[in-house]
This record gives sequence, structure tokens and C-alpha cells, in this order.
Amino acid sequence: MSRPGLEIADIFRRYGPAWRRANSGHVSLTQLKVMSAIETCRTEALGGHVAGCAKCGHHHIAYNSCKNRHCPKCQGPAARDWMEARALDLLPVEYFHVVFTLPAGIAQVAFWNKGAVYGLLFKASAETVMTIAADPKRLGARVGMTAVLHTWGSALTHHPHIHMIVPGGGLSFDGARWVACKRGFFLHVRVLSRLFRRLFLDGLRDLHRAGQLVFHGDLAGLTDERTFTAWLAPFRKSEWVVYAKPPFGGPEAVLAYLSRYTHRIAISNHRLISADAETVAFRWKDYRIKHGDRQKVMRLATPEFIRRFLIHVLPDGFHRIRHYGLLASATRKANIATIRILLGANPPEQAPPPNAETAPLTLREPCPCCGGPMRIVEIFRRGQKPQSRAPPREQAA
Repeated sequence: MSRPGLEIADIFRRYGPAWRRANSGHVSLTQLKVMSAIETCRTEALGGHVAGCAKCGHHHIAYNSCKNRHCPKCQGPAARDWMEARALDLLPVEYFHVVFTLPAGIAQVAFWNKGAVYGLLFKASAETVMTIAADPKRLGARVGMTAVLHTWGSALTHHPHIHMIVPGGGLSFDGARWVACKRGFFLHVRVLSRLFRRLFLDGLRDLHRAGQLVFHGDLAGLTDERTFTAWLAPFRKSEWVVYAKPPFGGPEAVLAYLSRYTHRIAISNHRLISADAETVAFRWKDYRIKHGDRQKVMRLATPEFIRRFLIHVLPDGFHRIRHYGLLASATRKANIATIRILLGANPPEQAPPPNAETAPLTLREPCPCCGGPMRIVEIFRRGQKPQSRAPPREQAA
């Protein structure tokens, strides 16, 4: 894929220093590290290697990636590796996509308490699906799911929500049979919404009582328990958005979807249009438009664009992809093997392991000139320059 004409890294390099000075004392160390990682990604600052073609002798330089999960240039390779592992878990059943969204008022609390509230969002949404699915009046089975946290809207606003991918069925409680859901239908979204609302609000109240929430600005008064309880009351009566999309067309469609969503960040480089010291312009989708072209161009003041990008930086150590129920990491392999036996399905074919002698030196991408295998012929460290002469190439090392 060709290098975009404009990148987040370009904006950070040109206008990041002034933004950091203007916001000194109001930027977290994690956010500063993300900016630094994106600025140096695939540059001489991180070192790299020289690759040579075993057939035609073509050489090129590839600088190392920062591998930061918020970097636009590092998510493609990360998603590819993750998807190769997940392909072994796919089952020959329908898969459903369920979305759990927090109301705007609750999202304000989440903004100042990301670790605690995002964690609660995962827990409440997963418990909701597993509880409703276990009800004998619904599905009456143990289900599993993969949940992915997104914290943004298309305009980079703060909009926390969970994308959940769920196989259309589950194991009976005795583990002796596969219980399939009705074709094209998983669970009632209204029932999911009501339970999700209750579980989340009860969990938020518990976090408040445990002193794990902080409040600033207009919400500072919510520190008082009675005030907080009164503030929560209207949310217990409002409708919460839980959306179930139609089932995917098959396991391949699930993989294609996950590859786009699991490692997505707030904005990709390809959505950027222009940037200068005053304004950044980028493409966005206006989901308020029900029909017609949703694509629009948004222009933000450059400092505001940087601020909006950084509000989606997750706390250190926070996992934004999680597995629950039958797909929980500890028991996933055993559960999937059992389900395949019950469905009479064969496990997917695995690629043969690479030759241990050549794997470390052979790159995935073929030669751009002849398609031959590329091998590493020189490695240079941070701050060093390669001895071999070759034009730099935008490629992850």
C-alpha cells in the first residue's frame, strides 16, 4: 500500500512541540509516550534493516515500527497476526454483531475514569449477553463472545461503545449438545438493553461507593453520594442503545470484519486531507443522515485535532480486546474442540511451521520487482545508518 500524502506523524512532528508546551501539566505521560512513538515510527530513530531479494538482487531499507497500539501505521501487521490466530477459533455457525453504547451523560463520567468505567462497560455487556442467553426462555445455553472497545465517533468525539461478535448458539449446560439460535436471530435487543442498563448502573454505583471515581468541572458535585444517586436516577428510565446487526455471511465475513475493527484506532492516515498550523481537515461520516452520502469533511483547529486524538489513548495495560464465556482464554481451545465434535466439523487447516533456519531471515513481503523472497542482509540499530545503499521504503520491520 502506498504511503499516504499526510500522516498523523507529520502533524505531531510539525505541531506537536507547540501543543505540548501550551498544554504542559495537562497531558499524561502515556499520551506523551504515544506522541513520541508515532513521531519516530519507521524512521532512523528506531533503526531497521536492509532487505535483499534472493533472485534479482533488489535492495531496500525498512525502518522499524514503534508497535504502539495507537499508531496508525502499526495496526495493519498487528491485525494480520491477530487474525491468523483467531482463524483457528472460527466455527461453522452464524455469527452476530451486537453493539453496546453508553449514554452521553455517562460517557462524561467515563472520560475522567477511563480504566474503571471502560472495564465496567466490558463486564456489564458480557454479563448481559451470557445471562440472557442462559435463560431457558431465550436460548438456554452457555455462549462465548469476543468484545472490542471503541471510544470514538467518526468526528473523533468521545463515544465509548463495545462491538461484540457472538457465535449464534452455545453449549447446553451439560455440555452434551450444541444449542443453535433461530436462523437470522440471536437475542431480543430490548431485553439486552434493559439488563445492560441495570448491570452497568449498579456497577457504576458500586464504583462510586468504593471511591474509585473522580469528578471534575461541571461534574465535581457528583462526589457526594446522594447527589450522584439523584443524578443517576433519570438514566434508569431512559432507553439505552443496544444494537444487533444482521448475521454475517459466513466465517470468512467474520474474519474480514474483525480485521477492520479489532485494531482500528480513532482515525487512520488515509482519512486526513490537509494540515497546517491552524487547521486539520479530514473525512468523517455523519451517521445522523439516514439516506444519501454521509461522507463529509471536518475542519478542526490543529490543537483541537491533537487533543481529540489523544483523548482516545487507553490507560497503560488496559486490554481493548477481550474474550468471554466459551471463548475465554483459559478454556477456549477445549470448548471449541468440543463444539466442533458436536457439530461434526473438522478443525481448519493450519499452515506448516516455517523452516527454523530461514524463518528469522525471510520477510513476508515478496520482492517488489520480481516477487522473489526477500531476506535480511543487514541490521542497524537506533540512530545508526545502514552501510548498504538503498532507497528507504515504508515497510514495517
